[in-house]
Amino acid sequence: MTNQLFQPETTEDLRDIVNEAREQARPLLIQGGGTKTGWGHAPMAGDRVETKKFDGIDLYEPAELVLTAKSGTPISDIEALLADHAQHLAFEPPDFRGLYGTVQSSQTLGGIVACNLSGSRRIQAGAARDHLLGFEAVSGRGEVFKSGGRVVKNVTGFDLSKLMAGSFGTLAVVTSLSVKVMPVPEKTRTLLILGLDEAQAVRAMTKALQSPHEVNAAAYLAATQGRRSSVSYVSGAGQAITALRIQGPGPSVSARLEELYRLLSDAGDIEELHAHNSKILWQEIGNVAPLLPNRTAAIWRMSLPPASSPAVAARLKTLEGAELYLDWGGGLVWLAVPDRGDADAKFVRACLEECGGHATLMRSTEKTKACVPVFQPQSTEIAALTMSLKSNFDPAGILNLGQMG
Repeated sequence: MTNQLFQPETTEDLRDIVNEAREQARPLLIQGGGTKTGWGHAPMAGDRVETKKFDGIDLYEPAELVLTAKSGTPISDIEALLADHAQHLAFEPPDFRGLYGTVQSSQTLGGIVACNLSGSRRIQAGAARDHLLGFEAVSGRGEVFKSGGRVVKNVTGFDLSKLMAGSFGTLAVVTSLSVKVMPVPEKTRTLLILGLDEAQAVRAMTKALQSPHEVNAAAYLAATQGRRSSVSYVSGAGQAITALRIQGPGPSVSARLEELYRLLSDAGDIEELHAHNSKILWQEIGNVAPLLPNRTAAIWRMSLPPASSPAVAARLKTLEGAELYLDWGGGLVWLAVPDRGDADAKFVRACLEECGGHATLMRSTEKTKACVPVFQPQSTEIAALTMSLKSNFDPAGILNLGQMG
């Protein structure tokens, strides 16, 4: 039987498609804009369901800080509408189209939430899942269900929103989402400390983040990554960069900047970026590809305790051709290595064993992914819980089968 492409326009159409696939035990590949094709294992071949016709903003109440949109709505449409009202998605979703070579496609709200994407502000604002108020979806059982609502405080029933975010479409196909939005900060400044190594940078970032000055983003770029920035102050520094961002009301930002200068006066030379250049730099840090541009390299995303990142980075840099930078105050490491057939998976994960971190292979060849666990291997207990959830939401195992291993 030839695989088919479905582009349902209503929840009822989608329900019928899922029910038919369930009855025939035919896998369904669920896609939004297709911008992150290449993340995870390739799902088992089957019919493809695109959500792009679930498009449109159904409700936006700026005063209530709530927006409801269909899952296939381009994130660019949402950001444009929010910008007209001086609001934004505070979890700062990154754009991985450069990472996956899908720049001609539009990433969607549903895709952002399905992958639980968030940028550098996560250390303050939380992840995408923390901003999801409610949703409507069709489960692998072919049942339409809803969870949460359109208000910021809603605790009725189980918080399935946390479950859907990061499930990569393996539990249900989301058709509509309600998210919390926030005012755009009045003023943005980024301090750049020049010339530190990873250990010095993590100490400085920790000192700043533990201060009362509300630093909401902290990252470290080695000199190689800094030179790739399109911000001249960064690329022209010729040194490693430790970046610290402060946002908020104008007078507050000015006062906190002064205090940060004093706090970090012994860390090294300090420069300052204003709003425009700050925006560009933090987008580059979140989007990854501008700083790790080798299209043939395998890309790892590692989460670990910030205090452990200097020692882990030192080990990782012994890999031939390795490049890396730190985000989330040292709690996130982005690593590029030549794809030598296994993306150095055993070594990468061994570096994290002692500190309890985990690593995701974000990009590699299909050949490499066929022999390497893309997602961090789960403990027996967590694996059993994952299988139980999958069997409850999708007992026939038809949704994005194999994507998560």
